[in-house]
Amino acid sequence: MIGKGKDRFDEDLGVVGKDGFSSGCFYFEVQVKEQTQWYLGVTRESVNRKDWISMSPLNGYWSVCLRYGVYQACDSSDYFFSLSVNPQRVGVFVDYEKGLVCFYDVEPMSHIYTYTDQSFNEKLYPFVCLGYWSNENSTPLIICDDYE
Repeated sequence: MIGKGKDRFDEDLGVVGKDGFSSGCFYFEVQVKEQTQWYLGVTRESVNRKDWISMSPLNGYWSVCLRYGVYQACDSSDYFFSLSVNPQRVGVFVDYEKGLVCFYDVEPMSHIYTYTDQSFNEKLYPFVCLGYWSNENSTPLIICDDYE
């Protein structure tokens, strides 16, 4: 769902899912196959969507990304990591009460990164982004609904 007015991103090519969660656990998958730049994860409802945004937990974003050929958790320390294969789908699992956001490579069912001991105090929404200002790769990011 693309927001209008104040809800719309003005410099990032990002969108926020239409369904938010404020308790319990939830899971979603994002198809990243063939895309060369992406950010995905969850964001809080009141997050800033204007100007340049540092997608870190301090700013209400819990995400991982592929940027300039490098995988990164967008944590306060910008944790870089390598993966043995490029994921085709990334799964995101959130436990709201435990303050946990986990990322998985769906095909081999392998762990990518986990944010722990986070404090959530408003609704969280799925979030995907193709980067800042432009992305010449026309392959879409798809929030999937065909998993079991």
